[in-house]
Amino acid sequence: MNEAVERRRTRGGGGAARRAERTTMRIETARFIERNIPNMELLNEETLQIIEHNAETVLEEIGVNFVNNPAALDRWREAGAEVTGERVRIPRGLARELCKTAPSKFTQHARNPEKSVEIGGKSLVLAPVYGPPFVREGSSRRYATMTDFEKFVKLGYMSKWLHHSGGTVCEPTDVPVNKRHLDMLLAHMTLSDKPFMGSVTEPARAQDSVDMCKILFGEGFVAENTVMTSLVNINSPLTFDDTMMGALEVYAANMQAAIISPFIVGGAMAPVSVTGTLTQVLAEVLAGVAYSQLVRKGAPVIFGAFVTSIDMNSGAPTFGTPEASQILYGAGQLARRLNLPFRSGGGLCGSKLPDAQAAYETANTLNAALLGGVNFMLHACGWLEGGLVSSFEKFVMDADQLGALHKMAEGVANDENAQAMDALREVGPGGHYLGCAHTQANFKQAFWRTEVLDYKPFETWEEEGARDTQMLASARVDKLLGNYTQPEMDPGVAEALAAYVARRKAEMPDAFV
Repeated sequence: MNEAVERRRTRGGGGAARRAERTTMRIETARFIERNIPNMELLNEETLQIIEHNAETVLEEIGVNFVNNPAALDRWREAGAEVTGERVRIPRGLARELCKTAPSKFTQHARNPEKSVEIGGKSLVLAPVYGPPFVREGSSRRYATMTDFEKFVKLGYMSKWLHHSGGTVCEPTDVPVNKRHLDMLLAHMTLSDKPFMGSVTEPARAQDSVDMCKILFGEGFVAENTVMTSLVNINSPLTFDDTMMGALEVYAANMQAAIISPFIVGGAMAPVSVTGTLTQVLAEVLAGVAYSQLVRKGAPVIFGAFVTSIDMNSGAPTFGTPEASQILYGAGQLARRLNLPFRSGGGLCGSKLPDAQAAYETANTLNAALLGGVNFMLHACGWLEGGLVSSFEKFVMDADQLGALHKMAEGVANDENAQAMDALREVGPGGHYLGCAHTQANFKQAFWRTEVLDYKPFETWEEEGARDTQMLASARVDKLLGNYTQPEMDPGVAEALAAYVARRKAEMPDAFV
């Protein structure tokens, strides 16, 4: 789908017109992916049943902790769980039964209705990096600022293959901790018209997110529709803290979506085996999703799985490994058996630079997520250094590669045009297809085309400065930001949002912890 903003150069006819068309900057957003390819079904039925049985055993015999949250303990006790101190032991089958009221898919509405997304089923929604305190721009690695945050939001808005504006695309450390969520939400709401995520760092900040959405969308609309998806991490192993659960309670009560996601580094926060890790992942998700339904039946949730392995020499997390892909595939199967949307994957890597290591690890994870049936992919672009860094160059490199996922997900057509029998007849033995009618009719859409990578002859590449991929990506960042145009917004809504932010900031002193 096309946004209405377009910058045009003066063009002549023929080749000049075609060159001008190729270099014209258009702001486009592709529709969320709908897979026409099968999911990877890695685990057999026996293994899936073993994992499901063992997860129920974990909940029943070992239990989970809900810390500093007496209201949660009361909810569980009333539902039939055994509560001892802060430990909740959930009878076999209870959590699974509670999960049945969560929707199998839902629509997250954007302020531009054309950019609303469907989460669940065969869909795949792509959202950018989330959470890094540092940014990398060229050779500079530094703490992130609000200006950096706004630049990332603009890049996300300008990126065709990215469906979602995300949440904390970097952590703006120049704004007080207790107030930065207001500025971040305001940036997502005003600098982009794609869907976005709410704050989860304190229940009151989750409520601010809901209240600002009521201004943006209208109170009645928010009461009846999902306009936010937010990330609720479980403190693995088997611990649900009051901060994240408090945010979940706010979102569930307001029928806003939450990703219930274990945060696991295998070997440190879960067993070293794939089957053991999947058992813990399922137990934690069952408990978290069930709790959301105790707060409000029908609250939209996403089965999350963020799992990496560990380097047993250094203790550092590793990405793009075979074991991580196996866990992703298995978690996707478990999510589908629960009839829940699934979140995993992303452009994950441990590299310090947007280099070959970053590319290999990112490609492994992106492809696993596509094949593993992921419905919501956080960290789809911009992630560097194990999630400590948001990189401008890697953001556009990854965002470009997301187009390849769209193409792969289309599957292979077999209609009359795809069969190309007219081309085969026209060219015959010994000819070539460059000038045939079928090629002329299809060449613009036939192949996915990059906006970053270089395919020029050596001589041309050398004449243009022998630029590597990072240099090309830096130029792409500058081009996108230089062509950015803010999406239109009702002035009254913009004023009301700014006034809300100003009022809430004035109500509390600055806090940097």
